[in-house]
Order: sequence, then C-alpha cells, then structure tokens
Amino acid sequence: MTFNTHLFGLDEGYIHLFGTDSTGKDIFSRTFHAINTSLAVGTIGVLIAFVLALIIGGISGFYGGWVDSFIQMVTDAVRTIPPIPLFMALAAFIPDTWSAEERFFFISIILGFIGWPTLARRVRTHLLTERTQEYVLAAQLCGASSGHVIRKHLLPSFTSYIIVDLVISFPYMVLSETALSFIGLGLKDPVNSLGVMLQNVTSADVLLNYQWYFIPVLFFIVLVMAFVFVGDGLRDAADPYGDTKK
Repeated sequence: MTFNTHLFGLDEGYIHLFGTDSTGKDIFSRTFHAINTSLAVGTIGVLIAFVLALIIGGISGFYGGWVDSFIQMVTDAVRTIPPIPLFMALAAFIPDTWSAEERFFFISIILGFIGWPTLARRVRTHLLTERTQEYVLAAQLCGASSGHVIRKHLLPSFTSYIIVDLVISFPYMVLSETALSFIGLGLKDPVNSLGVMLQNVTSADVLLNYQWYFIPVLFFIVLVMAFVFVGDGLRDAADPYGDTKK
C-alpha cells in the first residue's frame, strides 16, 4: 500500500512520475533540479581550475629552470592533499549561520583550487616542448613579451587538448561534489544536489520498501558516463594517432 501511495501517486491532480519522498516532495522535479545544482558546482570548479592551470602551467613551462622546479614542488604538494580529510577540516570551521548559497560557492571554490594540478602539468609539458620552436623564437626576436608569446602563440597551439581535458575533468568535479555531499561534508538541505538526494538511499528500509528512491542514482550514473564518453571521443578526435604512440 505504501508503494502505491508514493510511486506514480496522485496529489491534487498532479502525477508524480518518480514518486515522492518521505516529505511528499516530487522526486522527478527534485532530480532535475539536483542535476542542475551539481552541474553548476562542477562548472564553477572547472573554470577556477582551468584559469589556475593555464597561469601556473604556462609560467612553469615557458620559463623552466628554478621557476619550473619551484612551481612543480607546489603542484606536487597540492596533488598530495587528500580531499576528504581536507573537507572534514574545513567543515569544522564552516559557521552554521552560513546560507545555502555561501556553502554552494565555498564548495565550488575549494574544488577548483584543488583540481588544477593535472591540467597544469599537461600545459607545462606542452610548453616545454613548444617554447624552442621556430615560430616562438621568431616572435621573441620581433620583440614580443613573454605573456604575449604564451597567450597568442603557445596556448592556441593545443587548444583542442585543453578542451578535451576540461570535458574529462568535469565529471570528476561532479563526482567530488556528490561524494562530499553524500557523506555530509558538502551541500546540505535546503540546497538540492545529487549528493544530497543520494543521502536518502543509505538505509536498509529504503532498499526494501522505497526502491524508487534509487532513481536519482541512475541519472547520476548516466550523467557521469555521458561526460566520460564525450571526453574520450574528443580526445581521440584531437589525437587520432594516440593509440599508435603507446
């Protein structure tokens, strides 16, 4: 009887396609709103990581020497930071008076600040190879500044690879937000994200009596896999001979 009441139920003339939760909220509308929130967090995090990676990786790869060594030490230090203990420490200092919007932007910024090292390494590697090419030397002989050479000549030479890296890193940002919210360290009610919704499927009672609570899980899997497949396709298109190099 409980199943018929909540799943595909009628409430004042409205049909709940995915049923309702324990508070009577429509799971269908909550799922799509949660996807929008998780995508927003991932987008902000990716943009922050993208800007930091271009700046840090560009400086490291173009100048080399002790500048490169120092930046790589910082990069390695950031890469070794475990995200879960970091967020546990930060969660202890987040005031309870913070609004949902403040917590949202805080999570997005932190994800961005710890997600730039991988892309920065790839930017550095490419610039170390390209900085000795003839077109770079020609630009320098013409009086172009280092910043101009990096912006106008080096970075555009591998724009396709940067786009691929952004698409591939996007689902990992969404996964990070979902995991943190799922264990209670990220977003919380009233913010509606995939991680917040997945908190509802952690009890045995849900598995036995409220199976439709798992519908957002399916959407979460499809969303992540879609970005992974698109990223793999773009990577193959950008480097069609990548498999033959291995």
